[in-house]
Amino acid sequence: MRDFSDELSDLSRRVAEARGYLQIGVAEARVLVLEEDASRPDLWDDPDAARRVTTELAQTRDDINLVERLEVVVSDLETLAELAREEGDETIEPEISQGALALREELDRLELRALFTGEHDERDAICDVHSGAGGTDAQDWAQMMLRMYTRWAERQGFTVSIDDVSLGDEAGISSATFTVRGRFAYAMLTGERGVHRLVRISPFDGQARRHTAFSSFDVVPAIEEAEVPEIEPGDLRVDTFRSSGAGGQHVNVTDSAVRLTHLPTGVVVSCQNERSQLQNKARAMEILGARLAQRQREERRRELDAISGEKRDVAWGSQIRSYVLAPYQMVKDLRTAYETGNVAAVLDGDIQGFVEAFLQWRRAGMPERGASS
Repeated sequence: MRDFSDELSDLSRRVAEARGYLQIGVAEARVLVLEEDASRPDLWDDPDAARRVTTELAQTRDDINLVERLEVVVSDLETLAELAREEGDETIEPEISQGALALREELDRLELRALFTGEHDERDAICDVHSGAGGTDAQDWAQMMLRMYTRWAERQGFTVSIDDVSLGDEAGISSATFTVRGRFAYAMLTGERGVHRLVRISPFDGQARRHTAFSSFDVVPAIEEAEVPEIEPGDLRVDTFRSSGAGGQHVNVTDSAVRLTHLPTGVVVSCQNERSQLQNKARAMEILGARLAQRQREERRRELDAISGEKRDVAWGSQIRSYVLAPYQMVKDLRTAYETGNVAAVLDGDIQGFVEAFLQWRRAGMPERGASS
């Protein structure tokens, strides 16, 4: 009979650590307050506040139930191993081994939560992909990136809605705005912010030469309605135009798409995926509010850096990752040095290794690597 003592002891330790980094003690106290708030008869007089309460209550309960379930699982495995050892029953060994493996894999995923430390980490993510240098290849690359992130989100159990797409001149897209909805979507996508480089034999080059193309990814956290910065009507220019992408019978029939320009900052937002101009404008206002809120946070951070004399390399717009399809196949992150030769899988959305490597690298406080290779 195999001795599982050390393995199960390690799993028990990791479950206990989960109780700590998920702050279950705090959560148990918080859920009592939230349950009292949720039981108030006037709760839904303020729908936004009610949604915040019910959402937080559900998430807090989920965390408590998760840890309690893991504690039961590890306890059951320990009991099963002890009985098998006492009775010398080797037939139970596969059941214990499989249970320990499943628990280890679940803890591997859960321990990412220990790396989420930002104020807005639990939020949905409002994302942008923009083609850069490289002409038609860059626009095709931007479309490939949009598919890559959509596939990744689906693998993670998130939902994705496309808010706006601007088609490329010959192929691909020049830009796209989309929202990834799910708990910790923003936290997991923050490390993707930056410029992504693609090297391949161009399908648009009749001489089959190798081309380099660049596209960028940006992300901001979604915000609650109460957090939207005040926007003066006079600071806003509203343009309507005919939708150019897939979206229903109204596309290319009515001027339902909306473009908002915030004149003081120059921030431009478009939305064309909803079925009416009113809905598109409302969604565009949500995205604009999120971007302006992020802009305010960045300005405050720069002011604090100036006061403290701290110099940070935000690396905005710098190349963070290379995707090489020719003359060899390799995807390499230039900050973390994480790499893989399975380019096809990465382009099909298998980027979780890069996401986790960035979170670990950020927590370790590693210095920025050069981005020239």
